[in-house]
Amino acid sequence: MSEAPPPAGLTYFEPRPALSELPARLASPFDPSPPHPLARRAAEALQARLLRGDLTGFDVGVLDAPGGGKMFGVLVVAAGDGRLGYLCAFSGMLGGSWHVEGFAPPLFDPVSRDTFWPEGQAELRELELRRADPREPDAGRAEVEHLRAERSRQLWRRLTDSYVLPNARGERQSLTALFEPEAPPGGAGDCAAPKLFAWAYQHRLRPVALAEFWWGALPVKGERLTGGYYPACQGKCGKVLPYMLEGLAVDPAPPGSTGPMPLEEPRLVFEDAWLLVVDKPAGLPSAPGRHAPQRDSVLVRFQQRAPEASKLAVVHALDTEASGILLLAKDAETLAALRRQLARREADLRHVAWLDGAVTGDHGVIELLLRSDVDEQLRHLVDPAHGKRAVTEWRVTQRADARTRVTLLPRTRLTHQLRAHVAHPLGLDAPIIGDTLYGRDDTRLMLHAEALAFAHPRTGERLEFESRPPF
Repeated sequence: MSEAPPPAGLTYFEPRPALSELPARLASPFDPSPPHPLARRAAEALQARLLRGDLTGFDVGVLDAPGGGKMFGVLVVAAGDGRLGYLCAFSGMLGGSWHVEGFAPPLFDPVSRDTFWPEGQAELRELELRRADPREPDAGRAEVEHLRAERSRQLWRRLTDSYVLPNARGERQSLTALFEPEAPPGGAGDCAAPKLFAWAYQHRLRPVALAEFWWGALPVKGERLTGGYYPACQGKCGKVLPYMLEGLAVDPAPPGSTGPMPLEEPRLVFEDAWLLVVDKPAGLPSAPGRHAPQRDSVLVRFQQRAPEASKLAVVHALDTEASGILLLAKDAETLAALRRQLARREADLRHVAWLDGAVTGDHGVIELLLRSDVDEQLRHLVDPAHGKRAVTEWRVTQRADARTRVTLLPRTRLTHQLRAHVAHPLGLDAPIIGDTLYGRDDTRLMLHAEALAFAHPRTGERLEFESRPPF
């Protein structure tokens, strides 16, 4: 009697692995250790197909075009009859399509999505054009911006409601519900691993081992090498995968890779009737995003501690991955006065960072024009024609092997200015260690705001605060 054909997308191992080759438990997707040999075997089989161009309806050549690289994943699974095989998936879309034959499908129904997403995006574009119209009065522009933000939140909520996440217990939950009261970050649920586990559960296949690898041209953000294996990302999968793995025997995640920020963070350094100075830990955003006004952040935590502080605002935001001194104002006048001091260089914010590279010289000034990358909005690019002026002073304080410790003084305040300046070949050509946007992955972003000095806008007293770097 012939054996039943495999479920859709499942490739059986030939020859069959011995039972002794199976792992005792599924490894944590967040563990950066090399994948299990069976997962590596499956990954190498998929990589061989990519090398041959053996994908139905897809030209693998686009993966080698600038910005065309992609994360792929394989999941070794056991069928009900005990046979072992593997499933394949890719992150996001492949060749402009959510569905490619032989790969796990997305966690939403693309046909249903198309009934509201294009129309909603068109409305947001129209509102953005109105907001940018110089003929629009200030009051009207503010009203349009408020309407656009609200429509954007509604559209994002409707989109994330359409993602259905299963787990090994047979439970199901929407992406929205999983992240509430916050909004899910962009791309959550679109990585390869969530697709693989959902497809396995749907076909009653038991997950055994996972591997995710990069294939193709270098990515726009971070550094990925073709064939290199990488753990699941925290930003998008930190809540998704722990839920989807409930009901499976899984090794614990590495220390520090998951888990909520302690409620006692951030530490309060100074407070009076007009302002706050706090010591922000790495991993906690300075302020919530526009899609989620109540997203966990420094601002929201202090608003919750003092509900009457409705006008509390961040004076200068630090990147989520960075740590150090952060200044907040309790009223609009104080906020404006403090921001003027920073803009006029009457206030000094000093950063310390470890750079991945040997910097030439001991001190200097970087002046490179920056603009947002239209294809990757989190990232900023050097653009001499269309960028905004950005100036950073720097000084080397320590050298160790191929790493350099520097003090950085931003003389302008553009998003990601320090990170883009030090990483660019015309800057220091040495990205900050742990920078996933401009350099290589590491344990954490080694960027810390260690000192802040300014004149109190109400009393005129010169105030200085310091925070010891954690690295």
